[in-house]
Amino acid sequence: MGDVEKGKKLFEARATQCHSVNKGQNGTGPSLAGIYGRASGQVAGFSYSSANKNSGVTWDEETLLKFLENPKKFMPGTKMAFAGIKSKKDRVDLIAYLKTI
Repeated sequence: MGDVEKGKKLFEARATQCHSVNKGQNGTGPSLAGIYGRASGQVAGFSYSSANKNSGVTWDEETLLKFLENPKKFMPGTKMAFAGIKSKKDRVDLIAYLKTI
């Protein structure tokens, strides 16, 4: 199980430039409020890539672990310009935080 506080710090350092934790507040990327358990490409008001909208992915521990490691490999065609997080521990911590928002 991940460390929520470490995950929050990772989120603040690596994701807040593009993503918000507030529902309905999209930026360069969609709001991540309620991401855990949600189908990919479903935040209202955000213009997703076809790859994301049509992926059939539901965000859970397994899919987030893979996506966050290498978004473009996991979902070819995504618009997300992020190289990924190589450390599995950091990804687990970040997912623990994402579950809380």
